[in-house]
Amino acid sequence: MALSGYFSPRTVRTQAYDNSGMHTSTSETLHREAFNAPLLCREISGIAQLENLGVIRVVGEDAVKFLQGQLTQDVALIGLSEARLAAFCNAKGRMQASFVVFKRSEDDILMVCSRDLLAQTLKRLSMFVMRAKAKLTDASADFLLYGLAGDVVVGENHTPWSKLDIDGAHKIFLYPGAGVKRALWCAPTGTSLPEAPALTQGLWDWLEVQSGIATITLPLFEAFVPQMLNYESVGGVSFKKGCYPGQEIVARSQFRGTLKRRAYLVHGEAAAAIGQEVFHAGDAEQPCGLVAASAANPGCGFDLIVSMQTSAAADAAAGRLTLGGPAGPALDVQSLPYPLLEDI
Repeated sequence: MALSGYFSPRTVRTQAYDNSGMHTSTSETLHREAFNAPLLCREISGIAQLENLGVIRVVGEDAVKFLQGQLTQDVALIGLSEARLAAFCNAKGRMQASFVVFKRSEDDILMVCSRDLLAQTLKRLSMFVMRAKAKLTDASADFLLYGLAGDVVVGENHTPWSKLDIDGAHKIFLYPGAGVKRALWCAPTGTSLPEAPALTQGLWDWLEVQSGIATITLPLFEAFVPQMLNYESVGGVSFKKGCYPGQEIVARSQFRGTLKRRAYLVHGEAAAAIGQEVFHAGDAEQPCGLVAASAANPGCGFDLIVSMQTSAAADAAAGRLTLGGPAGPALDVQSLPYPLLEDI
């Protein structure tokens, strides 16, 4: 599928606004017209194998109770027709991993996470099992993981994080990307795949970036508290459950109004690496943010999720945000596809 033909990049006058509607940038820059292109949204449809993800399986009568004390999510309240975003933090509230969590039954729970962090996350979580009747295993070889996009995501108008079970397979409805419907498909190895055209990993990665939700990968290990990636705004943090590692710091950040970093969608013309620093012209000595996700835009350039200081994002006029250093390629802040949760 040659998507590049659907775009006509040109120089345009662009304006970006933060969640409150405050103007954040105006620039003369090369942009793609694809950001909300209806034609692109109609044409993106297919299935992509997600080899970058793996599965941790937790089974046993204490599976829910154990995870309830480890994750930012209220696992006890997850229904059998639901999934949830969750994070595993250290004592300082810094995320060591993130998951899409769902139950196959009340004593059989799957947690989908970045494969490059799976082994160390499994080892660390297992340290806390102690006498709990719960067994954690790497079940990546036991399940197929695919991303569904566009017309392949059939069914009723399911909301993000709802789950549909079909003959042993699980379809988790995700936040859309660039207006394209998306779902995570997880099924036991050997299950027949949904009939759909192949979708490239690169295009799926772009839809992931456009969703505004970044997965914790190895370069991001312990880099952020959940709110720095907007996890509280997309259902990834419960502020009403009991304790978990880092809970006090995560809650304090929210309730005391001390959130000074957020995740933003950003566009640039140069490729960026996850974990790469972003600078603001107001302070050439210290970075103002880190790249949390990056993918090539099908039209031109690259789209990123950047966790950065809110003050830098609010003053992101033309040429004031740069990648890798003060003299690096310019970046332009875009609008998030979801509202930010300001208070509880």
